[in-house]
Amino acid sequence: MRKYYVVLVIILSLLSGKVFSQKVPSGNPDDFKVKTCLHSVSYAGFWRGQAKLSVDEFLVKAKKLGFDGVMLMAKRPHVSLLDYDAAARKALRRRIKSLGLELVCLAGYTDFTAGVDKPGVPNVEIQACYVGELAKLARDLGTDMVRIFTGYERPGVPFDKQYAMVAEGLKLAGQKAAKYGVTLAVQNHHDIGVGHDTMYWLLKEVNLPNVKAAFDAWAPALQGLKAEEMRAAVLKMKPFIVHTTAAQYVRLPRYRYEHNLTNFLQRDTLIRAVPMGEGFVDYETFFKTLKEIGYQGYIAYEMCEVLEGGGDIENLDRTAKKFLEYVKKF
Repeated sequence: MRKYYVVLVIILSLLSGKVFSQKVPSGNPDDFKVKTCLHSVSYAGFWRGQAKLSVDEFLVKAKKLGFDGVMLMAKRPHVSLLDYDAAARKALRRRIKSLGLELVCLAGYTDFTAGVDKPGVPNVEIQACYVGELAKLARDLGTDMVRIFTGYERPGVPFDKQYAMVAEGLKLAGQKAAKYGVTLAVQNHHDIGVGHDTMYWLLKEVNLPNVKAAFDAWAPALQGLKAEEMRAAVLKMKPFIVHTTAAQYVRLPRYRYEHNLTNFLQRDTLIRAVPMGEGFVDYETFFKTLKEIGYQGYIAYEMCEVLEGGGDIENLDRTAKKFLEYVKKF
């Protein structure tokens, strides 16, 4: 069955006249080049106090700041399928080209375990079709990569049932994306497969040439991986890594006063965003290991959480510039 899926995807790609151009790490450190990319979620107005730019304002901003490329959020208020017909797609593609930017990928938003408690609704099929439409949008806009997620783990449902839904969804979505020569970059973001060992297993099980990994450092850091463990995770994921997104965070301990004990009891730790180089995520090890394995993709940057200094344009710009300064040393 696995061979069938692989052959089918390759045939679909050949019939469409497309090939998958996303390169996995070469193993040669000389092939590593720092290519920067700004994720439009950084200026989308989602979190408290965050400024919101239109798509065109964001593109101009990314160019002015000095980024090589952009990662566009494929939902409102940016590039939603609901808003971009053929004419709008052509216009946006021309605009990106006129600014001298590279559209690195579209950021898709999937959750293949959504609706697991409602088996009568073919949610996996629906999301696979959605990813297929994103792949068509990506092709029309001039990129051959779509970032997607796996699925959140729902309580009260056997894990293997949820894992199977994700595996099926990735296979179906990969086949749809192959028609447009698009690679799906699965981010270690949602619960299913967020650990690198499980993600490695999942991608091997899916076994499609256009289903790869958007492997980030912040998830392993939150899971408590130390420097050597972080390096080992990148080395293991080497066959799949085609994209990565950086963001830096700090931990803020929380406490609740218990009157009967005259004491403060510790609660779950709060996470907040800070500029690169100022948090607990070990990017020194992560980027050096990407170089070691000959990573050939872009390094995207996002400000996707309440940020130290606030969300006004000036602070967002300062923080984005600090990222560009930080990655120069690699």
